[in-house]
Amino acid sequence: MERGCRVGLFDLTGKTALITGSSRGIGLAIARRMAEAGARVVISSRNQQACDEVAAQINAEGGSAIALACNINDRAQLEALVRKASEHVGAIDILVCNAALNPHYGPSQDIPDEAFDKIMNANVGSAHRLCQLVIPGMAERGGGAVVIVSSIAGLKGSRMLGTYGISKAADMQLARNLAVEWGPDNVRVNCIAPGLIRTDFARALWENPETYATTVAQYPLRRIGEPDEIAGAAIYLASAAGSFTTGQTLVVDGGGTIAG
Repeated sequence: MERGCRVGLFDLTGKTALITGSSRGIGLAIARRMAEAGARVVISSRNQQACDEVAAQINAEGGSAIALACNINDRAQLEALVRKASEHVGAIDILVCNAALNPHYGPSQDIPDEAFDKIMNANVGSAHRLCQLVIPGMAERGGGAVVIVSSIAGLKGSRMLGTYGISKAADMQLARNLAVEWGPDNVRVNCIAPGLIRTDFARALWENPETYATTVAQYPLRRIGEPDEIAGAAIYLASAAGSFTTGQTLVVDGGGTIAG
């Protein structure tokens, strides 16, 4: 039995967690809850001030956090992020690839090449590169956990989120591939596929009364999710509770995909 199992299945004490896109929304919830579970967290997004504010709040609440801004589309910045995180708070035990973007809402026929490339580079490429940078160190130290925040858009067809859905389906396959590659080194790689969550990123979907009503009518729970409900899944996958779970996509969507 792993030590983590003895002190608590969901305990992250002594672990360092790097979470991208963690100055707001799902990433923020994951960072705050992982800090509560005992992890040292690295807050990262494009905006240094926003990162500083989140880190300060977590530290004021008794947690441990540092703030490191990073543009996930820039390989050099990703390298600097991993290097600085390791220098300031120690080797990375948990990597959460949460940052993503979607500059196009509409039919795939209408998406410009620039927007297509931007979505794929940010949502798939950055996760791939961060895993390249972080996983070998995890393997050398005896293991670690990677959580990629995907989406149910990667499981269903969409009239308006086609390219975004392609990128999120690719994230699921990335997790499966890396789980096979690194499983013998005790590195676990999983995805979370949220449904509609009340975040700024998804505001266009839940703030519109008609879209909201159409969506929740298809969810057995008859409501959308909250960021903390994704944070709980992330802690499961990162902790001893999920120590035999790898290569999976955990769907957290109020039952939308089984009833739609």
